[in-house]
Amino acid sequence: MPGALLASGATAAFLATSLFAHPAPAHIVAPPDKIVIEVATVNGSGCPLGTAAVAVSPDNTAFTVTYSQYLAQVGVGAQPTDFRKNCQLNLIVHVPQGFTYAIASADYRGYAHLESGATAAQKASYYFQGSPDTVTTTHPFNGAFDNDWEATDATDWAQLVWAPCGVQRNFNINTELRVNAGTSDPTKTNSFIAMDSTDGNIQTVYHLAWKDCPATR
Repeated sequence: MPGALLASGATAAFLATSLFAHPAPAHIVAPPDKIVIEVATVNGSGCPLGTAAVAVSPDNTAFTVTYSQYLAQVGVGAQPTDFRKNCQLNLIVHVPQGFTYAIASADYRGYAHLESGATAAQKASYYFQGSPDTVTTTHPFNGAFDNDWEATDATDWAQLVWAPCGVQRNFNINTELRVNAGTSDPTKTNSFIAMDSTDGNIQTVYHLAWKDCPATR
């Protein structure tokens, strides 16, 4: 579904930022030019065609994904496959020559209703195309729960997975929502977790880190 997102302005220009999970080394300097991020594709059961939008923040320090149908559920009214939903972002990131980047942190938000005994999880995986290095995080939730939820993935500078210098590699972010009825009664109740909302205000925000590539400068 690249057409829908690219046509709606999913290509965004980003200024180099210093938003890191932990402070960067003092000798690192900002890239002199803009970083440009293009969304190649957005695919998955949690983000059908036309239900996800990507935009740049007003200060150009992060990119934001907004969902309108990203919901996993079990129980009354749910289909057998509804217990798990996923969405994969495939990003083309253009950085100034001599620099590389990593995702330093990601903020996820949504709403969940879990009956007593039910459980849910939000999971995310980050990796560069063609690279064996994958960073995966999981945030569990336990019922009874009926409220907004928020989860943050933050990576220490030393553990960041950087794009290879001098090579164009697409960056992939694969998110997942999953619900398990557990000891609750799915024939009488419904449990769900969503990364969406009726007013479209639930968003996921990704913050970039950067550093120079001495070998290419």
